[in-house]
Amino acid sequence: MSAPLAISDLDGALRVASEAAREAGALLLEQFRRPQRVAYKGEVDLVTEADVRSERLIVSRLAAAFPDHAIVGEELGQHESAQARYCWYVDPLDGTTNFAHGFPVFAVSIGLVEDNEPLVGVVFNPILDELFTAVRGRGAWLNAAPIRVSETPRLAEALLGTGFPTRKRTASPNIRYYWEFTLRSHGVRRAGAAALDLCSVACGRFDGFWEFGLRPWDTAAGVLLVREAGGRVTDFEERPYHLGDPVLVASNGKIHEEMCRVGRMVAEKARLPR
Repeated sequence: MSAPLAISDLDGALRVASEAAREAGALLLEQFRRPQRVAYKGEVDLVTEADVRSERLIVSRLAAAFPDHAIVGEELGQHESAQARYCWYVDPLDGTTNFAHGFPVFAVSIGLVEDNEPLVGVVFNPILDELFTAVRGRGAWLNAAPIRVSETPRLAEALLGTGFPTRKRTASPNIRYYWEFTLRSHGVRRAGAAALDLCSVACGRFDGFWEFGLRPWDTAAGVLLVREAGGRVTDFEERPYHLGDPVLVASNGKIHEEMCRVGRMVAEKARLPR
């Protein structure tokens, strides 16, 4: 088992991940301007050639720099040791459906995790040239400027984000939550890229976000960004969120208890996940 990473090593991990994210983002931009070759992983769950090319690029950079780390990518699965202390979670194209339809909301997400706790997070939005970065205990940043969550004090004044699954869509309970949160806030946006939604909470564009069934590659970077920007990430029972948990609620902290109360109310009324 590898020794704990020193601060200098975390700086190196952040640098490599940031460079890989920018390089992959440039590849995605190039591909975005071309007709897409689209395949299906499920009924409506898409994968493009750009997903695979981006992941291969990122994995090659991470594996070269950190040969003793595990790497898990959304498209190509597990790389290297499953017993490694450190694991990189890679979403090479967060927002594939947007990308395939020419809708310019997508990103690259890369997170380094130690024992299921995020250490380093990088999310790159190539359309806006926005690089979100965080290191545990050292804050969150957007293009090298520090970011903080919003100061919105009440759910009634909040702008929220959410997402809907591409798998088992008819089994998703989220439409009921969407209805209640829409009525109780300034509105709910559904942009289709969870990593960017979490970044929006971290930098104050959204006051809160919730979603069901997110995978570790969706959240490893974004969860760290929210926490390091001063926000909270739990489930609707206000239990700390762990990568792969079925329910994620992220907020500026000030509206968190309200969001969770609404979530519990919806779940209780309809016997839904909470």
